Amino acid sequence: MTLIPETTWLACPKPKPNAALRLFCFPYAGGGSALFMNWPDLLPQSVEVCAARLPGRGARMKERPFTNLSEMVGTISETIAPFLNKPFAFFGHSMGAMISFELARRLRREGQPAPERLFVSGRRAPQLRCTDPPTYNLPDAEFIRELKTLNGTPPEVLMNEELVRLVMPLLRSDFQVCQTHEYTPEAPLACAITAMGGIEDEEAQEGRLDAWKEQTTSSFSLRIMPGDHFYLHKYESLFFRTLLSELADLDVRVK
Repeated sequence: MTLIPETTWLACPKPKPNAALRLFCFPYAGGGSALFMNWPDLLPQSVEVCAARLPGRGARMKERPFTNLSEMVGTISETIAPFLNKPFAFFGHSMGAMISFELARRLRREGQPAPERLFVSGRRAPQLRCTDPPTYNLPDAEFIRELKTLNGTPPEVLMNEELVRLVMPLLRSDFQVCQTHEYTPEAPLACAITAMGGIEDEEAQEGRLDAWKEQTTSSFSLRIMPGDHFYLHKYESLFFRTLLSELADLDVRVK
């Protein structure tokens, strides 16, 4: 029996010491550990959810957020290492997909255990360059217009000047993390990869998700669902059925 404690960097909303698998979850830009607080109730007792608590949000609101992915991943790898003492998997959506992928590669370089499966959601394969110009450094009005096109920030937030001032520094930092990171080729991972996305999402178009199969020497699956970039919220029931189906295929006893 092992028990993962609440730490500065990890939230375990419902500890499951007898779980067969730990699922480490990483949020999209602007998101935090709160996104995953209800996941333990939607997943079986055999899966323990551990959500990343990144600086600049939630209880760590007053801390400076990262603006560099490599620095973020380096810090996470140090803090997560003691909790890799049982089978685990990574789930990340959008920015979280970038974090989980680079974290898996970092752990490999450090000789640490590898995840059983990497769930990458709403993000094109890392070897595919995005040619869109960066938006993190746009003037406020243009940056807000860009946020509206993504449908991820509630309209009531964007219409509230005080709330916008509160969340904009974090969003700019997270966008900088995503838009300035340069992919470095390495050997494919040995863990399985499941790529997930909404059919209306630009990140799921033109084989951008399917290209993740180049990043593994193990099994690969592609799961496309209805919806846009934030399909996992609008189609939550379908998303969890799909996630459970993929988890059930692992060698560990996830039921």
